[in-house]
Formats: sequence, C-alpha cells, structure tokens
Amino acid sequence: MSFYTVVITFIVVALASGAFWVFAPKQNQTVWRSTVILALAMMYLMWAITYLCQLHPLVVPRRSDLRPEFAE
Repeated sequence: MSFYTVVITFIVVALASGAFWVFAPKQNQTVWRSTVILALAMMYLMWAITYLCQLHPLVVPRRSDLRPEFAE
C-alpha cells in the first residue's frame, strides 16, 4: 500500500468519468454528466484524503498503558 494506490485509483476514476461523458443517456444529458462526474470526483477526493491521512498521520499515536519511565 503506497501513494501509487491513490494515483491508480485516480486514473480509474478519470477513465470512468470519460466513459460516462461519452455514453451518458441522451435525455437530460447535461444533468447526468455533471451529477455522475461530480459524484465520482467527490467520492475519490474523500477516499484519497482519508487514505493518505491514515498512511501518514500528523500525530503519532502513543500507548497510554505504559509507565512514565517507559513512555518515551
């Protein structure tokens, strides 16, 4: 698991968005395109931010059950 997972997922989402751009239903085409592509983009961003925050946390978790002399 690495940063490349985020890049590969971005490529998959971009290809899915491109495919939907071409093959969107003819009735209400603009609404369908904008809704699906925006939903895909926002779901990807939410997933990528969550994944990267867990991959490289800003605050390192510490055990609370250790005695003070062993905590460091």
